Amino acid sequence: MLVLKVTMVEGRTPEQKAELIRRLAEAAGRHLGFPVEEIRTVIYEVGRDEWGIGTMTMAERDRAASSQPGD
Repeated sequence: MLVLKVTMVEGRTPEQKAELIRRLAEAAGRHLGFPVEEIRTVIYEVGRDEWGIGTMTMAERDRAASSQPGD
């Protein structure tokens, strides 16, 4: 069994996540010679308040960007 773990910021649709799972399994199966039926994919979604870039959370960066003059 092969387990693929994906961590990403929340916000994708169920359809986007299903397509990602399909494509990752197909690519890993081709690349590693693994049967796709034996591949498991786990998606971990993280909120924008829990994901940091530099010294700020993504939520803080969003708020700072939306408060820029001229918006």
